[in-house]
Amino acid sequence: MSPAASPSWEAELSDPWVALEPGADAAERVRVLRRAHETFTEVGTVPKPVRAVVADSWRRSARAGVGPDGTASVELADSDLGAYRAEHPLARVMPLFRELLGTFAADGEHLLAVCDAQGRLLWVEGHPTTRRRAGGMNFVPGARWAETAVGTNAPGTAVAVDRPVQVFAAEHFIRRVQPWTCAAAPVHDPRTGRVLGAVDITGGDGLAHPHSLGFVQAVARAAESHLALLAPQSPGADAPELCALGRDEAQLLIGGRRVRLSRRHSEILVLLARHPEGLTGDELLCALYEDETVTPVTLRAELARLRRILGPGLFGSRPYRLTVPVESDVAVVERRLEAGAITGAAMAYTGPLLPGSQAPAVVRLRLRLADGLRTALVARRDPDLLADWAHAPWGEDDLDAWRALAAVRPTPAVRSRLAALEWELSAPPPARRHRPAH
Repeated sequence: MSPAASPSWEAELSDPWVALEPGADAAERVRVLRRAHETFTEVGTVPKPVRAVVADSWRRSARAGVGPDGTASVELADSDLGAYRAEHPLARVMPLFRELLGTFAADGEHLLAVCDAQGRLLWVEGHPTTRRRAGGMNFVPGARWAETAVGTNAPGTAVAVDRPVQVFAAEHFIRRVQPWTCAAAPVHDPRTGRVLGAVDITGGDGLAHPHSLGFVQAVARAAESHLALLAPQSPGADAPELCALGRDEAQLLIGGRRVRLSRRHSEILVLLARHPEGLTGDELLCALYEDETVTPVTLRAELARLRRILGPGLFGSRPYRLTVPVESDVAVVERRLEAGAITGAAMAYTGPLLPGSQAPAVVRLRLRLADGLRTALVARRDPDLLADWAHAPWGEDDLDAWRALAAVRPTPAVRSRLAALEWELSAPPPARRHRPAH
């Protein structure tokens, strides 16, 4: 076919998240992708025909130190795996996954897989022959398939970018995975919007069809709807929940509605949730404002607005307090750290507390929480947990974390990033140029 008669990939792919449009030449696409993958692994540049979602994932994989000849490691085995997945929220929708995808997987010689938010496979089910083949690349329950561990793959990438995605053949970063095609979609907690994990279908080239991506996305949405119906069965499901990690404006889930708070109201609720006994006006003034000239009138106006937003029955005064217990993601991380559950604390930590806040008490809490978790991760010396922290936006310049990661996973990419970071932090600031006096 002449170049004029052959449409570009951009023209073929009306949906950039779909790997292969119907009627496309799969064998030719595989050849092009293999050449592109070789180019990237040899010189570090991504040829233009590679989809943007894949190119971005390849770059993240390389920065994480993943090698194209690597393999997945099994993190959870036997009783540890059984106990972990029995308590995982997605266990409640496994019957639904099996009902909707089980027959499709068995008849098509595919696999149904479900991973957690860290890319660890919790369930892998389907055609027996396909399962045995997948076992050769450690696509098994308990194995870690996060991008930071094995590079581009549908469940790991879906969790990383928080949207449904297909990965076709040599779009996979690791070579031994390139004979496979997969489609995955993230599943969210219907109450908080947090990613719980992903549901995935893995098999041959036929899964590159757009319908496969649409199907797995529909299954993920059905699971979220099912979880929403099951949520009231939990004894504390109606208790207000405050999410303030990794966002400048907190979100409060209360009475079945989500309330997005202003930055100041976010700060106030974070502090009151930590002090169920309440805080006086003077204590709140000192906790919230660096400027000592701010008057109590200003604070009272903010509190009055917050009371109207929250509605009756939640906010009390003299002292200012919350009249019902409010669970927060900050408290979850703190409790897990205190209990020594480092992996659980890292899973619950989705970023710094209200990162844009300059309120003195919030700044102190933000630093204390991050420092406590970082110290625990460095002491644990788990390379995957350290890699997740170091490659997160809040850890990319964290010298202590990169040094700890280099000690347990001294790949060229990790050592290079550490050297660059040490140079950046030790380099003197540029000299100021002074104008000559006239």
